[in-house]
Amino acid sequence: MEEKVYCSSIDLSSDLGARYAIVPGDPARVKVIAEYLDDPKPLSVHREYTSYEGYLDGEKVLVISSGMGGPSAAIAVEELKKIGVDTIIRLGTCGGMQLDVLTGEVVIPTGAIRQEGTTKEYVYTEFPAVPDFDVVCALSKAAEKVGVKAHRGVVQSKDSYFGQHDPMSMPIGRDLKEHYDTWIRAGALASEMECASVFIVSQIRKVKAGAVLHVIWNKEREQAGLPVETEKDMSKAIKVVIEGIRIMIEDRKKGAQ
Repeated sequence: MEEKVYCSSIDLSSDLGARYAIVPGDPARVKVIAEYLDDPKPLSVHREYTSYEGYLDGEKVLVISSGMGGPSAAIAVEELKKIGVDTIIRLGTCGGMQLDVLTGEVVIPTGAIRQEGTTKEYVYTEFPAVPDFDVVCALSKAAEKVGVKAHRGVVQSKDSYFGQHDPMSMPIGRDLKEHYDTWIRAGALASEMECASVFIVSQIRKVKAGAVLHVIWNKEREQAGLPVETEKDMSKAIKVVIEGIRIMIEDRKKGAQ
């Protein structure tokens, strides 16, 4: 019999028996997401980590917030692994960077630019931050199944929210703007704050990870004088994640046969 493991940051133990975790940043989104599960129940509220449990097709699924930024997201991945989770889906928001990435659509990252500090304490920057291929495939199939337009490609993960939105107020504003403009010219789809940490830590700790990002706004469209609005309803992105986990559960059942 394996010894019970308790992780103090997320305030959860290995006796939960969950393999899947949906990880939003905002604690306020946890209950909303958990309502899409069967028999949702609150578990813990500790620091930035608010958690619920529920079921999909008989399989227990956790929903737990990571807080904002790479350090707390890395802690969440580390401790979720320790309590037995082997598949993590980040479910968050992003700002569109390309003109065709519209508010209300979703982005399924295939890689993340490591413009943050957390992952540099895991592995050298030459190592790419990429999600698990099977998870990306399942999420892509899910988007098609539920009828949600999904962009797939590279996203920017940064540490400073205001470094993006008000770069010239920073002493290194010119450098920040040049980096951001470079990512756009290279084809980066969206900007957010946690994917690089989730992908790198998951890769190193042997966890399957992916992400679905709701496009909440697009600064580039606004600056170009194109129609743009803010959309806070994340239901499309949530449905993609829920269906994606269902697909993974079914695939695992087929593999066990």
